[in-house]
Formats: sequence, C-alpha cells, structure tokens
Amino acid sequence: MPTPFPGMDPYLEKWIWEEVHTRLIIALADFLTPKISPKYRVGIEKRTYFQIEFRQSKTEDLLGLPDLVIAKPKKLHEVMDAPYTVTPIVGRLPTQEEMHEKRERYLEIREVATNQVITTLELLSPGNKRHGEGRDRYEMKRFEILASEAHFIEIDLVRAGDILPMGIPTDAVGDYHIIVSRAQHRPRADVYAFKLRQPIPNFPVPLLQEDPEPTVPLNQLVHELYDRARYDLVIDYAQPLKPPLAKEDQEWANALIKKISQTT
Repeated sequence: MPTPFPGMDPYLEKWIWEEVHTRLIIALADFLTPKISPKYRVGIEKRTYFQIEFRQSKTEDLLGLPDLVIAKPKKLHEVMDAPYTVTPIVGRLPTQEEMHEKRERYLEIREVATNQVITTLELLSPGNKRHGEGRDRYEMKRFEILASEAHFIEIDLVRAGDILPMGIPTDAVGDYHIIVSRAQHRPRADVYAFKLRQPIPNFPVPLLQEDPEPTVPLNQLVHELYDRARYDLVIDYAQPLKPPLAKEDQEWANALIKKISQTT
C-alpha cells in the first residue's frame, strides 16, 4: 500500500531511516543527472563517524562520554595536613559491541570541465541534529561549505534532535525544512518550512548563474521510493512514534492510517 501521509511519513524515521537516507540520496542523484549532464556530474560522497549505543538504551556520541573517573578533592585543611588523595567514582567506557560506525552520504554537483564543486546537497540524519560527534562534524562541514563559493542545499526530513541554525522567526519553524543557499546571495538563504500535514515542497537546484535551475519534486521522489521499496511491509503503524507527535497530529495520523488500511 502507499504511504498514508500526503508528505513526509514520520514512521520512516523511526523504523528504517538509514536505508531511506541511502536510497533517497541515490534517487536524487538519478533524478538530477539527466537534467544537468553533460556539463555537470552528480557524485555521491561519504563521511564516517562513530556513535555509542549503550545497552541500557542510552545513546551518546563518543565525544560526549563522561570521564572514566571523577575525583572529588578533600577540604582545604585536610589537603594541607595530609598527602593529596581523591576517592574515585567508578565510570564506564563503551564496549566494542556498543561502538557503531555511521556512514552518511551526500551529493556534490561538479562542473565536468573544471571538476569544481558547484553545489553540495545534504540530507540530514538524526545524528546530524543530536549534540555529539555527528553534529559537530556536520556543523564543521556546513561552515566550510557556507564559506566557499559552492551553493548549498540542506534537506531535513527528520524530527529528532535540535534544528540547525537557519535564521528564521520562531513562529515560522516547521516540522521539516529545506534550505537553498545560493553562494552569490549569502548570508541570505531560501528556507522552505512545512508541516507534517503538508506535501513536501519542490525546490530548485542552483548551478552556475548562466544555467537554468532544475526543480526537484521531492514529494514525488519520496512517495515513489516508499512504493518501490515496499516500506509498508516493514513499518508497524501501530507502534508509537519517537519523538511523539502532538496529540492533534497523532489523531490525524491515526485517521489516515485507518482509512488507507481499510482500502487495501
């Protein structure tokens, strides 16, 4: 069956986001390539970092781990009268089984004649938005791109974590966002903010200024991917979402799920 949602399906984030991320990046590359070749080429790039997943279900990044031993100094007069000693508190470091390598893919559009990066396209994962090594690495990469002459596109289809800086009013923040930053217009950027109940908007892909900008029908690509991959066979819509939806949105989502399940 198709996804019950008119836009982004929040259950994709809960169940199989790593696979969705990889397949959607490939779908974006496949869509753009015939639109911009032979002058441009779309490359799929990769970065890697480690994430810790403790057995007690607490997830932290490697750089966010506490020290193994936390020492409390004694009172000043005790220190002056006796050798300096501390009482260690037992800590815990991750085991090998709890350390997971995370690989994230993104797109680079290069001009074939010069091999220059013209546009970078990022599709966010929860690890890019949670504080820790994944976010630190991503923010550093983001700063590098914004300081370069390359255009920048950032697609955020996940609700987990804290949104990255984009300079819009609080009342304009959506459930999801797409940022299109043209190098010649920085620091101004176009932010497409949208809610769970809305279709995912189309967005343009900036190239060199003399070339037309192709438009990406992202809602169509996401829904076609859902159908092609048969994600309806994997997702259990009876399970609660994390992070949870607002009560009104969850009631709306339940009604959509019930309606489509009755017609299939």
